[in-house]
Amino acid sequence: MTSSSSQVSRISSGEFTLLVALLMSIVAISIDALLPALGVIPRDIPLAYPNQAQLIISALFLGMAFGQLVCGPMSDATGRKKVLYSGILLFLIGSTLCFFAQDINTLLVGRFIQGLGVSGPYVSAISIVRDKYVGREMAKVMSLVMMIFILVPAIAPSLGQSILWLASWRYVFVLYIAYALTIGLWIFLRLEETLPIENRIPLSAKGFYEGFKEVIGNRVTMGYTLCMGLFFGSFIGYLNSSQQIFQGLFNTGKMFTVYFGVLALVFGVSSLINSRFVEKWGMHFISQRAVQGVVLSSALFLGINALCDIQLWMFMTYIALLFFAFGLIFGNVNAMAMEPMGHVAGIASAVIGSVSSIISMVIGTFIGQMYNNTLIPMTLGFLTMTSLALVMMKIADSNNPNAAS
Repeated sequence: MTSSSSQVSRISSGEFTLLVALLMSIVAISIDALLPALGVIPRDIPLAYPNQAQLIISALFLGMAFGQLVCGPMSDATGRKKVLYSGILLFLIGSTLCFFAQDINTLLVGRFIQGLGVSGPYVSAISIVRDKYVGREMAKVMSLVMMIFILVPAIAPSLGQSILWLASWRYVFVLYIAYALTIGLWIFLRLEETLPIENRIPLSAKGFYEGFKEVIGNRVTMGYTLCMGLFFGSFIGYLNSSQQIFQGLFNTGKMFTVYFGVLALVFGVSSLINSRFVEKWGMHFISQRAVQGVVLSSALFLGINALCDIQLWMFMTYIALLFFAFGLIFGNVNAMAMEPMGHVAGIASAVIGSVSSIISMVIGTFIGQMYNNTLIPMTLGFLTMTSLALVMMKIADSNNPNAAS
């Protein structure tokens, strides 16, 4: 059941799901449309070393990590829509700065500001869903959101590549500006506030501290938050080096966007399957089995790396298996972390998102910077991080009375 359906009378459930997915997708498009340009940008902007281009991705996650700590409490205090508007404005400023950047430091600052901006829509989107849904119903909605959300990374690299065929890489940031303006107009015209005034938490240092302490002190929430950081960290490690792997190691050229899109669709199909079965099997059962699959697949692929030269089809098979598993993991684990936090959804979403983002950015940047023209660093990243996450998940489940659900 929805908890505030009267607050969203203008918008149907289908349109609501689509809008939330596109709000969250501002993160995905900010990353994936730029991936084909990572090999082109050094022609205009000198880099100190080849792997430095990966920092263009990491800078966005760094901004996101800090931005979420502000956006969460602000959304609880002032409502979801004001934070959405503020985030979109920051995103537009960052995109404009990136468009005019003439050196790597300016580009990274612009990306950091973009990250601060995307944290507004990202945090508010999750909080808006939590305003309306709880438990398995929330997990189901989040899975549908993730299914639509993943279509953006399936399409975004091709959009970025198309821009490179027609114009400079700088016009990828024009795409970002157009996307943000469209979403902002949609929010203004169609989305009503989902957090009633009587349910808002006044913004104060004490209120933030109390909410922060409650989230940090909840073993269940923090356990799943650490899991998310480990999962997403290994994923960012792959993401950071994906352009180098596909175009450098496997010489896929412009077909990189096709392979990347296919993998994104695998993620989307997996999220759809999860939305159909999560109410029957439970998010804990599905998530644990998926993580176990990632660990076993990574151990096997690491062994294959030691025995023979990896061909593109072998790599694609392995990554497709991982993407399918992550489609079963991300929506569920996020819902499990948020489940005890309905009364402080904004702050909880901020802390969960910020902590998991910082962890994942550090891990993902480290894995990416270890790239050495082989698949070993990436595969070790998946194996070690998901193994640790599996242990952490079991600990969190042992403290969670709802783990059997």
